Amino acid sequence: MKLDDKVAIITGAGSGIGRSLAQRFAANGARAVICTDLNGDRAEETARLIGQQASAETLDVADENAIRDIIARVEQAYDGIDVFVSNAGYGRLGGLEMPTLEWQKMMSVHTWSHLAAARAVVPGMIARGGGYLLSTASAAGLLSQFDSGAYAVSKHAAVALAEWLSINYVEQGIGVSVLCPQAVRTNVLDFMKDPNALVDVVQAGGDGVLEPDTVADLCIEAMADGRFLVLPHPEVGTYFQRKANDYDRWLSGMRRMRNRFQDAASD
Repeated sequence: MKLDDKVAIITGAGSGIGRSLAQRFAANGARAVICTDLNGDRAEETARLIGQQASAETLDVADENAIRDIIARVEQAYDGIDVFVSNAGYGRLGGLEMPTLEWQKMMSVHTWSHLAAARAVVPGMIARGGGYLLSTASAAGLLSQFDSGAYAVSKHAAVALAEWLSINYVEQGIGVSVLCPQAVRTNVLDFMKDPNALVDVVQAGGDGVLEPDTVADLCIEAMADGRFLVLPHPEVGTYFQRKANDYDRWLSGMRRMRNRFQDAASD
């Protein structure tokens, strides 16, 4: 999909990848970019940076009714929505000790919000001849993240949902791409400063921390080509192949990596 004259809603547009996507969408000719974020002031800031093409709304993506409402209002105001970007996300360290409510919140933000958006926006897209769904998952959705069980599980689910949507709706004119980066300079990276964090493993491993603008440009290229996986860090594709070729060996390697960083944290 090309973005000329398109109407797009972007969640998590107050900073990081979401803000860069909003700016890049506008620069590539989008007619209207609706910037949403849990922090409405940040969404407003993004819209001001863009100018007349953009507007801003406060949105809690964990609230399905709120997602449905904003989609209905934007469809009415602009005679349809061409692109919906499910980008909102956050980081939280923890595993079995993390309360169930925290696991549920992670799932709501990283997976169920994508489902809610697709339910609300896909029928209208099909009726108008097509549209595009771009979702932000993570390399953790293809690989894993040993220091955050809920993050790994919710991102895996996000990738699976995107796969299912692609299988069932591409032939009806709905393009689907899922973004699976490693470390990107965003608020999630700032939050996860624990020495055990996978983002620190990435930095130590030399795969690099990318800037949001770089990631946004790669997303736009993938949308133009109709590619499903967006891998800003090409190494992720290699790691994913290794995982598929020998799952037990890959799990053993992840355990060694976890132990190495736990040992480093205890020194």
